Amino acid sequence: MTGPGGGPGLPGRPAMPGPRTDRGRLLLVLLLAAAVTVFTATVPLLRGFFDLRVYYGAVHTWAHHGGRIYDYRVPGTSYGFTYPPFAAVAMLPLALLGRTTAIAVSLLVNLAALAAVLRVLAGPDWRRHGWYRWALCLCLLALFEPLRDTFGFGQVNLVLLALVLGDCLLLATGRGRRAGAGIGLAAAVKLTPALFIGLLLLAGRRRAAGTATAVAVAATALAAWADPAASRFYWTEALWDTGRVGRLDYVSNQSLQGVLARLGETGRPLWATAVLLTLCVWAWRSRRAAGAGDWTAAFALTGAAACLVSPITWVHHLVWLLPSFAVLVRAGHLRVAAALYAVLCTSVVWLWFDDASGVGGFLGGNTYTWISLGLLLFLPAGQPRAARPPLARSARATAPAPSPDSPATTAVPDQPESSSGAGAPAAATGAADASAREGGRSPSSEPTGSTCPAAAKPQSSSARASSYTVSPPSA
Repeated sequence: MTGPGGGPGLPGRPAMPGPRTDRGRLLLVLLLAAAVTVFTATVPLLRGFFDLRVYYGAVHTWAHHGGRIYDYRVPGTSYGFTYPPFAAVAMLPLALLGRTTAIAVSLLVNLAALAAVLRVLAGPDWRRHGWYRWALCLCLLALFEPLRDTFGFGQVNLVLLALVLGDCLLLATGRGRRAGAGIGLAAAVKLTPALFIGLLLLAGRRRAAGTATAVAVAATALAAWADPAASRFYWTEALWDTGRVGRLDYVSNQSLQGVLARLGETGRPLWATAVLLTLCVWAWRSRRAAGAGDWTAAFALTGAAACLVSPITWVHHLVWLLPSFAVLVRAGHLRVAAALYAVLCTSVVWLWFDDASGVGGFLGGNTYTWISLGLLLFLPAGQPRAARPPLARSARATAPAPSPDSPATTAVPDQPESSSGAGAPAAATGAADASAREGGRSPSSEPTGSTCPAAAKPQSSSARASSYTVSPPSA
């Protein structure tokens, strides 16, 4: 299998166990789809499209009632719009839709974004997997808590991930001169993807970094032109007020800041030190990965680092870890990928919703943070040996040294290159293979958030989200 750069994937992979006929495979897929549907409809906490309701209400108030974007609150709650003003500009089409239609559009957009993400991570030979592997992959992805929460909240992170991975594909396939626009748009909608501009700078891709910065600045300027007061308020006040987003110590906040807040450490110096150390590790590892042409790993490391250093990383933000699982599968670490993926399907952190104190709370209540940190530290990067077929390794080992008549060529950093190990197969498919071979527990057999009492914030349940009409009251 190959990745975005056309490089080799997993040689010698054993055939997937299971039915041998198409009829048997179809029956198995239908049974799994039914089980996943029952699971997602009854076991996890349903989110009631809460974030979409925030977007919808803020845009309708702004467009139809002359209200201000950041004054809107979902009725019965204290939660309103928290993204940069350009996000509201990009969401203006919601003002033309009814509430039910907006939900349907959100689902379709997220499905399209998921398809784009899987297409990039699977590589150019994605058709080789066939409908059966892709169907199993989708069933497993439906269990992935950050992904199902993204759909349940009506969130935008999957769309942003697709934009960013579009630039990853351009860089990995030698079309780096066109890269940057996707990262720039994502950074204008939400600040977290701006770290990918740092990755471009570390990798010496100044043109792409300049494009990303220019697109982000232009989008931000457009929003400032559309609503100067909203832009002024966001950049001078709302951006610095984390209380608008939620409590730092809330168990859904799986960032370094969340870990410290649950320990009672709210001082800025300690958090700043942790962030600085994390960014140093990220800069070292991602630069080496990009330098080796392993753009998928470089982007995966950046996604993990962004989740760690952001002041607030709700569980649904962890869709940024999906590229890391693709890298693990590509490198042959199927058991590790399966184990980590299974944990991220369990909603295990909600077991410490009421009390995250003590050793158990420190370890269990921050489980997803530890996974992000482990991926940043140990994710295989830089054309791992498992990603190269034996033939390529033996050919390299026996290749004659260059003669004076045919000198060896050297790579020019600013020229587009193709990567021999940049790609990855769909991570969930590999996790399915590993789980089937090992006879491990299904993710759906683990504890879920439904065992916890209702939380005081929409990140844990939608029960607090009061209903509202198609035409929200003006602020």
